[in-house]
Amino acid sequence: MRYLPTIRRLIVSAAFACATLGAHAAEFTVAYQTSVSPAVVAQADGTYERATHSRIDWRKFDDGASVVAALASGSVQFGYLGSSPDAAAASRKVPTETFLIAARLINSEALVTRDGTGIAKPADLIGKKVATPFVSTSHYSLLAALKHWHIDPSKVQILNLNPPAISAAWRRGDIDAAYVWDPALGVAKETGKVLVTSGEVGRFGSPTFDVWVVRKDFAEQHPEIVKAFAATTLRAYADYESNPKAWLADPAHIDAIARITGAQKSDIPGLLEGNDFPSLAQQRSALGTPTASALASTARFLKDQDKIDDVLADYAPYVSASYLPAGQ
Repeated sequence: MRYLPTIRRLIVSAAFACATLGAHAAEFTVAYQTSVSPAVVAQADGTYERATHSRIDWRKFDDGASVVAALASGSVQFGYLGSSPDAAAASRKVPTETFLIAARLINSEALVTRDGTGIAKPADLIGKKVATPFVSTSHYSLLAALKHWHIDPSKVQILNLNPPAISAAWRRGDIDAAYVWDPALGVAKETGKVLVTSGEVGRFGSPTFDVWVVRKDFAEQHPEIVKAFAATTLRAYADYESNPKAWLADPAHIDAIARITGAQKSDIPGLLEGNDFPSLAQQRSALGTPTASALASTARFLKDQDKIDDVLADYAPYVSASYLPAGQ
């Protein structure tokens, strides 16, 4: 009965196929942006897929508002957001949880003024065209800086443009200044100068940060995937922070980040230094009440600027430290 080995092979192959299919815990979509971080390498080399045992569709977005819309519609399950769009999303009761602080912004976002526009000090912004993506961390920082400088925003021509549109408008000479992140920030710096960074605005009293959020329904069904996603991100951060010089000396790291984000390879070391990537211990301290309070403060500011309609009484339901890995 020569057909028996064939049957056995078919049975084994079928069992293997089922096991392989079962190994994929889920299929989900991640909305990412062009922010530079050590975890981009894990995105590029498939580490997130291996850690979560899932098929992941990585979808690039140009701004936080678009990510929020995708999360609200359910077309994506994970999203990379700035603290401003995160606060706006929670205020609109988009069903998400902030489960990781992706970065504290220092020099990675900045207000750049074009050479030859005559803008030498903050007061010179009055009457000028300043572009930024609305309800982004850059927009929040711009408004916070104007408030600190006692400049009425209505006296500045603030234009709502996403980063690619800012790059195009800058090259055409259509705008005088821009508050944005890379790669558009790098384009502006080529023929402009930095007036203020988000780190400096943070010292004014309005810090900004980036986060990873997940839809609550997905997290309830797949908590182990959210935990694996968080652990993978934090391992990438720890690997970088343990020896930044050696990490940056690996051309594979630089190549991966450049390919995913579009950043110039020569700019990547400076961009990484432009953010602070919180450790596990720092995540434990930040997630919970501090993050919920920061989102509430950001929401109140956005409400004062008529960018959102309502401020929630409590933002704690939109923040969770429960997906952080165990250990030190």
